Amino acid sequence: MNLVLPWLCSVPLRAESGKRSLDDKSKPPRRFACLYFSNGVEPAHWWAKGSGSEMELGPGMEPLQAHREDLVIIDGLFNAQSVANPSAHLGRMPNLLSGAWVSLDQNDIRVGQTMDQVLAQQIGGQTALSSLVLGIEPNELRLEDGLSMIYGSCISWASDTRPATKEIYPSRAFDQITGGGRQRKLDRSILDAVLADAKSLRGQVSQGDRVKLDEYLESIRSIEKRIDRAASEERLEGWRPSLAKPDMVRPKNELPQDVPEHMRLILDLIVLAFQMDKTRIATCMLNNDLSQMNFGFLEGVQGSLHLDLTHNGRDPELEAMYLRTNQFHVSQFAYLLDRMKKIDEGGRSLLESSLLMLCSNLFDGDRHQADRMPIVLAGQGGGPLETGRILNCLDRSDDDRRACSLYLSLMDRMGVELPRFGDTDRRLAGL
Repeated sequence: MNLVLPWLCSVPLRAESGKRSLDDKSKPPRRFACLYFSNGVEPAHWWAKGSGSEMELGPGMEPLQAHREDLVIIDGLFNAQSVANPSAHLGRMPNLLSGAWVSLDQNDIRVGQTMDQVLAQQIGGQTALSSLVLGIEPNELRLEDGLSMIYGSCISWASDTRPATKEIYPSRAFDQITGGGRQRKLDRSILDAVLADAKSLRGQVSQGDRVKLDEYLESIRSIEKRIDRAASEERLEGWRPSLAKPDMVRPKNELPQDVPEHMRLILDLIVLAFQMDKTRIATCMLNNDLSQMNFGFLEGVQGSLHLDLTHNGRDPELEAMYLRTNQFHVSQFAYLLDRMKKIDEGGRSLLESSLLMLCSNLFDGDRHQADRMPIVLAGQGGGPLETGRILNCLDRSDDDRRACSLYLSLMDRMGVELPRFGDTDRRLAGL
């Protein structure tokens, strides 16, 4: 006869196999977020020295000064398939989080599934939203150098051939996070109709189109599961989110025209989703590759497009403006850290339970340099991640400098252990 014990917070949870489970449900869950900015950095100003409170940051990272002890600054990682790709932009950006080859055939849009979506697939079922995929600039459908600009608009790929849907409207993202029961019923009725139509169509299309249709149906099923989770979400024991209802007003329906306001709203929504435990995985594109964003709102920037400032031909005046855009992007990351650091989840801050990454696909944007990615980590992911330091990988062999080694290590900390990801089976030494 088996006796079921009550929940005891001091007893570690065990999996069915008897092994200790990675997640202790008496503690806050782990979260992961990636913030991306396009076209790299101004190299002369992107550096760090020392450690802890004595760490020195170059001008490009200066906005992170107050958070030095929360950071791991990583230098020297890269994606080998990006370096090998002759497309200097669109062949080196969409594989940022996958390390996969980017197809140069405009009739075959193809990139590897990204690590955030692997996490969403593996652990996203624990929350109402498997992940949040956010951005500031819209998806572009035009061609650039013979390739689709969808490559330049998406860092998150649900499969090798399908980018995850990016949301740029704060109001819609808010509704995803907080959507009520009435909306779920409406969503369910629409999905039922869509599924019925798609299933009836399946027998009328070619084998090749069936693959696309099946992929589409799978995305619909994932939405179904999300709606069901949202409708039945209850917590009977263990850790509870520090926020049960939104602590911010629903944003207006229209797209914000003020770039700083837009970015802060999107970042506030990531914090809201994490604090309410509506998702544990998020990505945000602060701007697209080949960005058309105008930074004239920054002091000292003469209204040039971001793309023009990064491709500056070493013109001192343009370089100075490029630096200011770097500082602006880094300040958005600092804002996110500051907000999360102030949120207590029962003796531990939201930042301490999270792994946050700021990165770009290129180092020197003017040279399209893909063999050295600027990466800054923050938070501890709920575990013993040593912060306040620099992890310099430049002197390592190429096999030990793969960005996918970092992604394997981060996924491990999120509770998803894979034998291999992208172009490597090695974890990042020293992390």
